[in-house]
Amino acid sequence: MSTDARRTSPSALRNRAPILEVLTAVMPPTGTVVEIASGTGEHVIHFAAGLAGLTWQPSDPSPEARASIADWIVAEGTPNILAPLDIDAAAESWPIDRADAIVAVNMIHISPWAATLGLLRHAAELLPAGAPLVLYGPFIRDGVETAPSNIAFDADLRARNPEWGLRDLAEVERAALAAGFRHMVFFAMPANNLSVVFRRSA
Repeated sequence: MSTDARRTSPSALRNRAPILEVLTAVMPPTGTVVEIASGTGEHVIHFAAGLAGLTWQPSDPSPEARASIADWIVAEGTPNILAPLDIDAAAESWPIDRADAIVAVNMIHISPWAATLGLLRHAAELLPAGAPLVLYGPFIRDGVETAPSNIAFDADLRARNPEWGLRDLAEVERAALAAGFRHMVFFAMPANNLSVVFRRSA
């Protein structure tokens, strides 16, 4: 008897449309987009439907997440999504050799800082000059009051794992520049989140 491994995330259903608007503005018209930490798979299903000229490569280190992604692909019949890969952002190597864009939604605050550094390092190796790396989630910004909901979320994350927590946007930018990216732009998103876009340096 077959089982349905699909999982669902209320936050993914809420934020996927605003994120797709940003992706539509910054993605190349064709090529392969690697999504790191794809979670349930609901984001990549929505993004692939909205940006059908791109091939989407989801990934997640969790076997349960990869099973959910695979079953969402089957259920939706989305032709431009590849089978999910087992990728740990902090790993020494990734099982891919190139990408035209990389997306990570709600990853860097729910993982150790080493995962963010790994993401930046591998993205710099895989992306061609000018290609985008897009991060989405809550951030701490210098000179901008942090929303009470984000303060509470940060405290909850750090209670669950001291290596987790909201990242300082200036610190992320410094790490990205050091890894080989150039200027950063960001878009204000609903629920006190940001979409942050870096471009690979020449």
